[in-house]
Amino acid sequence: MNALPEHLSSWSLTDEGRALERELQFEDFAAAFGFMTHMALVSERMNHHPEWFNVYNRVRIRLTTHDAGGLTELDLRWAEHAENAVAQGKRLRRGAS
Repeated sequence: MNALPEHLSSWSLTDEGRALERELQFEDFAAAFGFMTHMALVSERMNHHPEWFNVYNRVRIRLTTHDAGGLTELDLRWAEHAENAVAQGKRLRRGAS
């Protein structure tokens, strides 16, 4: 993949276009963990799970489909769900990416 859809412009293509990454910064740990809990349920429904890392109020996400050796529609759909969760007020800190 060479370019992302405009609605995913806060994400970055990495690993020569084989992965999608974003770091979020929330107001506090509870907000970050709440987002992760919400997205864990989405992940289970989709049967598609991110690589992610959390420290206090930050969540770093990396999406790729290992079986396909790169990005697939599932990764883009997961990122869209994450964007919707953030937009619905998961207490994202202002000024964060």
